Amino acid sequence: MGTDTDGNPGDHRDPRGLVAVALLAGLVGWLYRPVLVALVRQWWDEPDYSHGFLIPLIAAYLVWERWPRLRSQPATPALAGLGVLVGGVGLFVLANMAAELFVMRASLLIVLVGLILYLRGRAHLGVLAFPLVFLLLMIPPPAIVFNAITFPLQLVAAGAATTGLQLLDVPVLREGNIITLANTKLEVVEACSGVRSLLALVALATTFAYFTQAGVWRRALLVVSAVPIAIAANATRVAGTGLLAHFFGEEIAQGFFHSFSGLLVFGAAFVLLCLEGFVLTRLSLVLVNRGSRRSQACARG
Repeated sequence: MGTDTDGNPGDHRDPRGLVAVALLAGLVGWLYRPVLVALVRQWWDEPDYSHGFLIPLIAAYLVWERWPRLRSQPATPALAGLGVLVGGVGLFVLANMAAELFVMRASLLIVLVGLILYLRGRAHLGVLAFPLVFLLLMIPPPAIVFNAITFPLQLVAAGAATTGLQLLDVPVLREGNIITLANTKLEVVEACSGVRSLLALVALATTFAYFTQAGVWRRALLVVSAVPIAIAANATRVAGTGLLAHFFGEEIAQGFFHSFSGLLVFGAAFVLLCLEGFVLTRLSLVLVNRGSRRSQACARG
């Protein structure tokens, strides 16, 4: 094992190794090019998944942030990575035959895991584990999962909005995802289910939790809480639409307001996440200070 120019272990630049890496990367790029092109097109065409453009950029930053740790780790290629690589490619082939988009796309991450393990070893894979898992957020969920959660979210939004309107003394009746007001009817359609803000807010919460919180439980709590926050924010948006429709007519609740309210409510949801992060940080500091005081008291005793 040699050292690089900075004295770090294990970075001999073997030209044959670089050629092998380039060939493998080229093969993977050629194999997954149609899949990646279709994925980017879906991000562009479907607003529900537009946050996908940001995920690879954030993952790239996470890799760059870990670069000093990667350079300090010795390269210990593991033959097991070849098995993972072959398994990922096999999964891609089977998913391609079955036209299963989600599995085809997810198999790319398995292939990347295999490549890192085979070329650099377990230590490097451990350093890159979080960026690789984070890339899952760029892949739209399977259609069966999306459809399974969309309609329940429509019902939750309609029910919560109806309750809110009743608390404001607005006469309202709900039948499924249809909200009937005195002068109009509002249908909570798939686009109003809140799934768009839910997926985007979970991705944003994951990023925010990583950069602002220390400790697995605090990060996990912040990410999980993004789900009820997104649902509550969307229900508030639907209730606001119903309120405007009741007092000013259905037309004013559509068009510009419908689009602008989505951005406004999403911004409010992110502010709530920030406040929660602040509370978690303060609470952690309080607990640490109490623990430190108790330790000092025990030491004196």
